[in-house]
Amino acid sequence: MEEAELIARAQDGDRGAFDELVRRTYVDSYTLAMRLTADEEDARDVVQESYLRAWKGIRRFRGDAQFSTWLYRITANAAYSHLQRRRRTRTEPMSDGLEPAEERLEAQPEASAESAALSEQVSALLGELAPKLRAVVVLKDVYGLSHEEIAEELGISVTAAKVRLHRGRRRLRDLLYEEPRRAIHAV
Repeated sequence: MEEAELIARAQDGDRGAFDELVRRTYVDSYTLAMRLTADEEDARDVVQESYLRAWKGIRRFRGDAQFSTWLYRITANAAYSHLQRRRRTRTEPMSDGLEPAEERLEAQPEASAESAALSEQVSALLGELAPKLRAVVVLKDVYGLSHEEIAEELGISVTAAKVRLHRGRRRLRDLLYEEPRRAIHAV
């Protein structure tokens, strides 16, 4: 069944159609939540909250954007709200779940090991970013959204999205190049 038909049926109250939309989008929603929260339990809570919000708001979905883009916004907002409620920063490494970047790496086996190690390190360092910065970096660099789409997703201005992206990337770079120095000082 086409996505547009599923959406229309879900808007009419068909839970089975909505369940199919959930099935089709769950991996991407969970991956986004995992990247934004850096914690499996928090990610599951965020995804559950996201789909609850989506079900309650499905009638307001106008189709101006793709369903997945609309769901990204809900997931990002739910993650931000969840992290605000918890008021703590987590620095635990993220799991090796399905990640869009990994799919591209499989086509180049010689670069996979080095890229995978760097990807793992960057994923762990994402947990050290403030939630506002982490959300913009993930939406831009992992999901490839434009500055305008990020601004719309997070309910911020395009300028704020650009500034947060710049600050988030700069902080990641600083953390990435600080890691070897941390190891040297620890010896």
